[in-house]
Amino acid sequence: MRWTLGIMFALGVLWACAEAEMPDQEDGERIYEANCETCHGINGRGDGELASGLTPKPADLSVLSRRNGGTFPVSSVLSKIDGYAQDSDIRAVMPTFGAMLEGDLVPVETEGGVLTPTPRKLAALLAYLETIQR
Repeated sequence: MRWTLGIMFALGVLWACAEAEMPDQEDGERIYEANCETCHGINGRGDGELASGLTPKPADLSVLSRRNGGTFPVSSVLSKIDGYAQDSDIRAVMPTFGAMLEGDLVPVETEGGVLTPTPRKLAALLAYLETIQR
């Protein structure tokens, strides 16, 4: 009985996610420009106009894949943006965007091929961040 309920729940979540249109990098770029650029910079290198006054300095978002063995670290990035990551140094200067990024859910593939229901705006931001990797 528990297995059946679990499977039904999982299928319901995936169905709900499938209803929302998948975001693209252009949606994410607009979200980045409005919320991230002043600290992380135009190219995501941590050199935005407010960066010099922040401790710790904003992360270079263009090397996330390089720092993760060539793979974009979806789960880690999700956790830092939505406020789930509890790194006190980062939390001291980086706002929590989880509440702002609520809304329609879309399935995002995280490590291990797991489809994770993710707010559409957050998925869009992820799609954009993945395109600026160098």
